Amino acid sequence: MSDGQKTRLTVDIYGYQYTIVGTESEYHIRRVTEMVDDKMREIGNRNATLDTQKIAVLTAVNMVNDYLKMEEELQEMKMELSRLKNRTVVNG
Repeated sequence: MSDGQKTRLTVDIYGYQYTIVGTESEYHIRRVTEMVDDKMREIGNRNATLDTQKIAVLTAVNMVNDYLKMEEELQEMKMELSRLKNRTVVNG
């Protein structure tokens, strides 16, 4: 997507309509919003007494937790790759 071009997309998340505007592709925006919707439905189905706001907050907490775990895993992989590269240079 070129500079200044915005994607505008109306999506459904947990029964509510939202217009999302961003620089990402329509595919990316749909993928993100579908993941949020899926997680909200998963949490809502397990906790029928929670209102939408609490489901949304728990969804955010769960998704940020997943993100941080993946970020930590990525850093570990980068460190391991760096160690392997250094070992190859030394033994090369």
